[in-house]
Amino acid sequence: MKDAFSDKFYFTVGKLIDVLKSFPPDMPVLTSGYKTGFENFHHPSVLKMKHDPESWWEDGEFQIARDRDMEAFEAVVLQRVNRDD
Repeated sequence: MKDAFSDKFYFTVGKLIDVLKSFPPDMPVLTSGYKTGFENFHHPSVLKMKHDPESWWEDGEFQIARDRDMEAFEAVVLQRVNRDD
């Protein structure tokens, strides 16, 4: 059964659950974001991240880690779709 919204969303709950099952259950999940409103997100991916709670609010509490970042960790990232790409 095709609903009226199936062509508007990249993921459903069921599809997202299926993808997330391929990752370790204790792996953190982060999402990109900025300002107001909501967007679809790309296929979940694993990125090396670092925690920086002192960063400016627009930059987010987490950033992509660099090779020299000693406290880097892996997280599943739901990167929002930027419609101005």
